[in-house]
Amino acid sequence: MPNIVLTRIDNRLIHGQVATMWSSSVGANLLLVANDEVSTNEFRQGLMDMAAPSFAQTRYFSIEKTINIIDRASEAQHIAIICENPQDVVRLVEGGVPIKKVNIGNMHMAEGKRQVSKAVCVDDNDVAAFKRLRELGVELEIRRVPSESSENIDELFK
Repeated sequence: MPNIVLTRIDNRLIHGQVATMWSSSVGANLLLVANDEVSTNEFRQGLMDMAAPSFAQTRYFSIEKTINIIDRASEAQHIAIICENPQDVVRLVEGGVPIKKVNIGNMHMAEGKRQVSKAVCVDDNDVAAFKRLRELGVELEIRRVPSESSENIDELFK
């Protein structure tokens, strides 16, 4: 079984907060971005590699590839999975990736979205995905950085 130490939703994927605070806090030595677009975008990968801490490797896999190979991870790999949106996390969980908890860190405002916390904006598709994750037994938390308290998760479902 893969040693998943963090699963995080963050529109920015790998950036300063993920690369430094979260990786250190959870002991991640592998940052796995599970995202279909980024898996083939070398420019974005290069930018994220610059933000990654020196103690962690980076991987950029499609959702399907993540599902297909996550069970081959070494026990020595302490994996932080980073997704852009909750729909991708649903695909991972339904595909058999053993995700027990999801940290919701940053979901930007966009047309059709409403703000439910300081850094989280959702639309109806996001709400449906969070409900599905809850049905699948996945614990959800809204927390931007490890030093902050979790915010009220109930706001996600309104």
